Amino acid sequence: MGIPIFPGTNHSLVQTTAADVEGMRRAGRLAAEVLDMAEKMITPGTTTTNDIDEAVHAMTIAAGAYPSPLNYGGFPKSVCTSLNECICHGIPDDTVILDGDIINIDVTVYLNGYHGDTSRTIMVGNVTEEVRRLVETTERALDAAIAICKPGTPVRKIGATIHQIADDAKFGVVDKFVGHGVGKVFHSGPTVRHHRNNDPGTLRVGQTFTIEPMLTIGTTRDKMWKDGWTSVTADGKWTAQCEHTLLVTETGVDVLTASPYRASLSEA
Repeated sequence: MGIPIFPGTNHSLVQTTAADVEGMRRAGRLAAEVLDMAEKMITPGTTTTNDIDEAVHAMTIAAGAYPSPLNYGGFPKSVCTSLNECICHGIPDDTVILDGDIINIDVTVYLNGYHGDTSRTIMVGNVTEEVRRLVETTERALDAAIAICKPGTPVRKIGATIHQIADDAKFGVVDKFVGHGVGKVFHSGPTVRHHRNNDPGTLRVGQTFTIEPMLTIGTTRDKMWKDGWTSVTADGKWTAQCEHTLLVTETGVDVLTASPYRASLSEA
């Protein structure tokens, strides 16, 4: 669940004990499993975003966890569901998901004192070639950013990597929302911008944080709905986002929210 840029997110969370690391691994694994369930339940023309919210809530609670978005800053639901032109933080309602839509489902769970945060944009049925390219480019940008992460990597290099891939594909990069530290608290430092920037700081062993690029077909400017949460593109063109929670190790990073379902598809 991305956040707007604001002061006070410079303190970085570092997992210093084996118990902390294991707690983050468990939270990340549950978040991935919940997101996989949400993706697989979508039936075009039948499933509503409220249906997804109810299923995410039920599975999270059944696992002994709490859905982190629920009542966070007043957010009224257990998951963010962002359709088509919605950049992020869409509030589930009675909207039916249709063939040709794309939907970002953003899951965060709070398990035994640790948050695991992940999202992906799902192509529902038959999408246009342009939309398919948007979603696949967003996924590729996230993968490329993850690949450069290791101790000593400048945090700003993450944004430069994502921005170059977006530029090459002629897509825009939303700069209003950022990745963030995550662990015993939902949002902390480091601030991880997804566009080119000159931020100081390097990655350190034990840091846990998200990368969550948001790419657009058109403008990167947004409009905020009156609900104070739903951010949509100012021109109504479509947008995609994907996100993982990462742990910096001695040699690189571990993806704590890696998807068992998506892994099985790639192996098929």
